[in-house]
Amino acid sequence: MVKRSGASEPFSRAKVVSGARKACQGRPVTDDQLALLAQKVEEAIRQSGQAEVEAHDVGLAILQPLRELDLVAYLRFASVYQNFDSLDDFEAAIAQLRAEEGDAPSGGAEASADASPAS
Repeated sequence: MVKRSGASEPFSRAKVVSGARKACQGRPVTDDQLALLAQKVEEAIRQSGQAEVEAHDVGLAILQPLRELDLVAYLRFASVYQNFDSLDDFEAAIAQLRAEEGDAPSGGAEASADASPAS
């Protein structure tokens, strides 16, 4: 993996888990789910066939598995890796998610979290 500084370092599942865990803070996501996400990211990177990948590309590879896991965590992570600059960026991303999801509860982690009373 090539960092922004140009330095190379080996791919680290632990770093993928750490980054995803930050996005998932306060969300109903387990350590096992984060480990599986890191495995999916590593598999996607390996399937690219590239000897070295940019660190930014690793972050982008996290987006789809994270989206499947938890939409709120996905938006948090996407806001960093897609350089959201304004509320308009968040609104556009949410509108796109709603259009793609059909605005129906999925029954997954997001639906159960939304059903809980606010504290």
